[in-house]
Amino acid sequence: MAPAAPAARLAALEQSLSSVLRGKPEAVRLSIVCLLARGHLLIEDVPGVGKTTLAHGLARAVDGGFHRLQFTADMLPSDVLGVTVFNAERQAFEFKRGPAFTNFLLADEINRATPKTQSALLEAMNERQISIDGHTYPLSEPFMVIATQNPVEHHGTYPLPESQLDRFLLRLRIGYPDRASERDILRAPALSAVQDHAPVLTSAELLQLQDAVPTVALEDSLADYILAFIEATRHHEALALGVSPRGAQALCRAAQALAMVEGRDYVLPDDIKRCAVPVCAHRVVFEQRLALAARATDAAERILEEILTRIEVPL
Repeated sequence: MAPAAPAARLAALEQSLSSVLRGKPEAVRLSIVCLLARGHLLIEDVPGVGKTTLAHGLARAVDGGFHRLQFTADMLPSDVLGVTVFNAERQAFEFKRGPAFTNFLLADEINRATPKTQSALLEAMNERQISIDGHTYPLSEPFMVIATQNPVEHHGTYPLPESQLDRFLLRLRIGYPDRASERDILRAPALSAVQDHAPVLTSAELLQLQDAVPTVALEDSLADYILAFIEATRHHEALALGVSPRGAQALCRAAQALAMVEGRDYVLPDDIKRCAVPVCAHRVVFEQRLALAARATDAAERILEEILTRIEVPL
């Protein structure tokens, strides 16, 4: 790729998403970071702020396969992964692939499914493959799970376990729009035309960009900065569990992807600071769990921000 090509493609992608989710440039940018870093995205917020819209827009921006699943309490793992059925004509069993065999899987309200159904995605998210009845089926590249959940309403929901939360590279919270952006939303057509947006990237172009992320330079001093931050989460008095090695790798990849989105081929300390909270806040566990997940989320973010202020920034 020519040097200018990634910047132009990423600018077009960001513009496309910004037209779908108005007034939230940081959420848009971080969702692109997650896409470039080959991660999975958890969008967590109250109803009506654009969680599904952002997820749908991100998936539609790339010319690849897309499935949306509305998770419910009666959903089974076979509804996600597929099922083996007997073909009477051929007198043989055949595997019928489920919605997970796609490039982008939108798991809407993922915490409404039972733990058994939630865990059906673990192998797919971590290893990009699905194993059923003794057979392993590789998933297509790119592959990304974009999940949404409401952290406030707990009636009829099943909170995601730490092992599954750790599979998500980023957790985003969108929040309410500012007054000007909400005025634009009011004047927009009643029905969103997300599905009518033309893709701005082909799957091949996205894979090229994803392959380029690890080439973004990360100085040893910045790697040590990441490790100092990670180790501090493991020794904080309020946390029973700090960030895992997978979380440290995720923070590194996210910082490299953010540098690329910003048009640089090297990571700055600010890239790490911007990614630290959305990458790590859902990976820590409190010594004494708080009553509400929303409060726990706020507390985790405050703790990580406080840790960042204590870690010496490399020059």
